[in-house]
Amino acid sequence: MTVAIPEKQYFKIGEVSEILDVEPYVLRYWESEFKILKPTRTRARQRLYHKKDLELLLEIKHLLYDEKFTIAGAKKRLQEMKRQEAAEKRAKKSSKAEKQKPQTVNYEAVVTNSDEAQDVEKADYRDILREIKKELKELRAILEG
Repeated sequence: MTVAIPEKQYFKIGEVSEILDVEPYVLRYWESEFKILKPTRTRARQRLYHKKDLELLLEIKHLLYDEKFTIAGAKKRLQEMKRQEAAEKRAKKSSKAEKQKPQTVNYEAVVTNSDEAQDVEKADYRDILREIKKELKELRAILEG
C-alpha cells in the first residue's frame, strides 16, 4: 500500500487522519504510546506533523494493521529499525571519511652512522615537516567536519 504524501512542510491532525485513513483519536493515542512521535505544537496547542512524522505514522500503521504487531512489538521493531539506520549512517560516514583520508607517506630514513645523518640537508627536513603539517591540517578538517 503506497500513500502519496503531499509536498507540504506541515500537516494538521485532520489532514494526517485523512492521509492515513485513521481517526484523529488514533493518532493521539499513538502519540501517547510511541514516544518517538513528537509533532510540533502551535501557540494554540494544535498539532503540526512534519513529513518525517507522517512517514513514521505510516510505518506504525503498517506494523499494527498489516503486520499485526502489538503496540509493544511495534515499539521494539521501530527501535530495531532506528538502530539499524544509525549503524548504516555510521558505516556510511566512516567509509566517506576513509575515502577522504589522505594517503600517508612513510618518511623513514635509514641512517647507518652519524656522518650520513649530518649529510641530510635542512631543506629536506623542512619539506618533510611541511608535508606532515599539511596532512595534519587535512586530518583535523576531517575530524572537525
